[in-house]
Amino acid sequence: MAKTMLCGTCVAPGHFALTEVPEPQSAPEGWVLVNIAAAGLCGTDYHIFAGKHPYLNYPRVIGHELSGRVAVAAPDWPKDTPVVINPYIACGTCRACQRGKPNCCTRIEVLGVHRDGGICARLAVPAGNLYAAGDLPLEAAAMVEFLAIGAHAVRRGEVTAADRVLVTGAGPIGLGAAVFARLRGAEVHLLDTTPARLEQAATLGFDRLHTAIGPELAEGFDVVFDATGHAGAIEAGFAHVAHGGSYVLISVVQNSITFADPEFHKREMRLIGSRNATAEDFEVVMEALRVGAVRAETLLSERIALTDLPTRLPELAADRGRLIKAIVTLETAEEPSA
Repeated sequence: MAKTMLCGTCVAPGHFALTEVPEPQSAPEGWVLVNIAAAGLCGTDYHIFAGKHPYLNYPRVIGHELSGRVAVAAPDWPKDTPVVINPYIACGTCRACQRGKPNCCTRIEVLGVHRDGGICARLAVPAGNLYAAGDLPLEAAAMVEFLAIGAHAVRRGEVTAADRVLVTGAGPIGLGAAVFARLRGAEVHLLDTTPARLEQAATLGFDRLHTAIGPELAEGFDVVFDATGHAGAIEAGFAHVAHGGSYVLISVVQNSITFADPEFHKREMRLIGSRNATAEDFEVVMEALRVGAVRAETLLSERIALTDLPTRLPELAADRGRLIKAIVTLETAEEPSA
């Protein structure tokens, strides 16, 4: 009898269940089978559950913040090698890919969004989407992807130690951007209308926390990052960009965004989109975790067993105010061989 596994599946908006499917025993050429050890939950997963994601068809196995161990030896990947998974599967041939930007490939397929993800025991992944985790704990390795999104945005914004930075939206992605802007030496401020989120930011050592921007900061910020996922907040953020500054949009909304062109030109503002992350960003994050510049334990809000996820996911989706990162532990993931 073929071996089966349970998958965390959004069957339809508002309907999450553990579905049983055959466990893969082989991978296509150039792909590697990975036993998933840990999976982070993020805003994308909650939006999928709520039916608010613009790029998704149901049913969908969720999970794109992933770590694990190589299940079956493959070229350059010995069995049991601990790995971080890059969930952005690019075509490799489009203009963006040819120019070293697979994160915005025209035919990108993101695990857990465009194709089934990794809240399951085992998953096949392109070999080029694996990074050796080395001695990183696998829970920390499952946090690399969401932090890499923040690191990528900071790189896109060309943040320096001379900059005053505002991050709007103090959820996990915004906190990631704030952390890596701080590592570049910038003066970092966070803006959120939810006090509980600002309280979480304070536990990470941030002390320039705002529910509104006061007149003392009226000249604005050299780099503003939006991580709210809210069209109104994005439009309001233009007013916070200093003359000569940059506005980096990390979050994605379905709405059209408008802004006043005279103000935009008067300030000689740069408007920058930031999507996903690249191998460079993953490496930056892994090194920051290894040397302790970022401490994974300060980001971990809750561990959830796979069997408890059908109960916990709706609860978390309804109230994320005090949540930084919930990690699903995949109990069927194999331990390394003796």
